[in-house]
Amino acid sequence: MYRLPFIDSHTGGEPTRVLLDALPRPPRGIEQDAREFWREHGWLCRAAVDEPRGSDILVGAVWWSPARPGEAGQVLYFNNVGPLGMCGHGSIGLIASLVFLGQWPSGPRMLRTPVGQVRTEYGADGMVRIDNVPAYRELQDVLLDVPGYGRFVGDVAWGGNWFFLVEVEGVRVHWDNRAALCELASAMRRQLRAQGITGRGAEEIDHIEITSVADADAAADARNFVLCPGGAFDRSPCGTGTSAKLACLAADGLLAPGAIWRQQGITGSVFEASFASAGPDAHGRLCAHPTLRGRAQVTAQGELLIDEGERDT
Repeated sequence: MYRLPFIDSHTGGEPTRVLLDALPRPPRGIEQDAREFWREHGWLCRAAVDEPRGSDILVGAVWWSPARPGEAGQVLYFNNVGPLGMCGHGSIGLIASLVFLGQWPSGPRMLRTPVGQVRTEYGADGMVRIDNVPAYRELQDVLLDVPGYGRFVGDVAWGGNWFFLVEVEGVRVHWDNRAALCELASAMRRQLRAQGITGRGAEEIDHIEITSVADADAAADARNFVLCPGGAFDRSPCGTGTSAKLACLAADGLLAPGAIWRQQGITGSVFEASFASAGPDAHGRLCAHPTLRGRAQVTAQGELLIDEGERDT
């Protein structure tokens, strides 16, 4: 029997379940050992977030306590179908959870993820700041012919995960239209695969971000709907999706360094976002360095019991 201590939170409506020092620490660090760790322990991670203990909207995180001064530890994020490169809402939820547990020292700390280090800080106002990994636009003005829906033009961008970002006219980006948005975004993802459109290194574009300026509240710049791998949609404004959006805005010269972009999610919650600087990466693509600010609420704490027999189910 495996006993996995956990703490739950939600960030802008999107839940995170953190497994606290519950699984073997990657010997070389999560940056090098993410795939090996998942091959060995992925079944336990899936059991922690899938039914009957969780649901398809639950994002998990395996967190290992700091081994070096100035660190916030290392983390592997995952959902109901597999590991994630990075997770913005999950990082906010993780830091808020560690503060609740009394395991967060004052000042900024570096959090190690499979795709790089992110700077994290908990503010006196209860807001968590995340300086995400560099974001960039890989492809601009991608034509996507979606059967039953028509032609769309969007961008492919990296914000810690791969996104297809598109603004769609005539489709309300609102909670009461979530079923139609799910169907449209799912059709887009299928067509990306059918047309062979991928991220850098032939990596799958597994997140779809539909954005509307018109549907945002007065205090926000835009509202988005993000379909995640596995078929669930993000209840928060999506941290890596907001980072990908910043990269596109920076590449188009539509947002200046340091200017605040208020990204609203499908439930109405908002992340404050900006980028400190932008410059070309090794491939000559303009790179933005996103900062996100948001708030999370701790919701539960306990211990999961998982039987060895579940490994093969």
